[in-house]
Amino acid sequence: MARVNFDLDVLRTFVTGIELGSFARAADRLGRSTSAVSAQLKKLEEQAGTPVLRREGRGMALTESGETLLAYARRLLELNDEAASALRGAALEGRVRLGMQEDFGETLLPALLGRFARAHPKVRIEVRTARNQELLRGVRNGELDLALAWDTGERTAHLEHLGAVPQCWIGSVEGQAWAGERPLPLVVLEAPCLLRSAATAALDRAGIAWRVAFTSAGLSGIWAAVAAGLGVGLRTPLGLPSGVVVLDAESLGLPTLQPLGLCLHRAESEPEPGVARLRDLLRECVAELLPEDTTER
Repeated sequence: MARVNFDLDVLRTFVTGIELGSFARAADRLGRSTSAVSAQLKKLEEQAGTPVLRREGRGMALTESGETLLAYARRLLELNDEAASALRGAALEGRVRLGMQEDFGETLLPALLGRFARAHPKVRIEVRTARNQELLRGVRNGELDLALAWDTGERTAHLEHLGAVPQCWIGSVEGQAWAGERPLPLVVLEAPCLLRSAATAALDRAGIAWRVAFTSAGLSGIWAAVAAGLGVGLRTPLGLPSGVVVLDAESLGLPTLQPLGLCLHRAESEPEPGVARLRDLLRECVAELLPEDTTER
């Protein structure tokens, strides 16, 4: 039986179309005509030997085989791009100073550092996890080259919006002994904290009395207190430990909040090659982490 060698260019069109939710958008993004994209998708199904897309309303949806292929296609493209970057950037040296929220320390940072280090082993990365104000100050003062921070409306000279993350109430997986209790016990980070302020403001608008039941300087303390049932917290779904769950706000009478925007700030308009490469890789990792309908295209 002859081996099938998938065309990476075709796989890129396939993945781009799925991620953008439209193959017409994929054609624009990739600089191809819609007829060329259609021909690529036909070629892909011939190579796969089975339909990977099906009609759904005015658009296309993945078949079961298509879902399987999508996962492999992403892995193949990641390896291809990583290999290309490694060959082009093998000579990159120097350092990159990156700042980000503690929320991303366990979810995004390991994958980001691993992929960057494999492609650019001579570049040293310095990472600082901090609150929003400190991150923006670091970019403005030239202490950080890049910073991934929540969107508070505060601007720096060079920023881009990457998407948004849901804000959600969190509680213990063991159950919520405080449900119905007033004032509502809150588990929060020490002030100043963006999500602490968002939680108290939302409760005030809803007319719900609250009290601070526990404060912590870091997220590990928040996870421990929430898991122990000391109260309710407001965070994002990113990196929640096993003892903590997202709560159904409506059933508990808690207010809902708008998603929290995420911005990438950089110190220079034209960054050094190492910084530019980490910026590009950071964009990719964030796009993989966030819900597809909240990422900036």
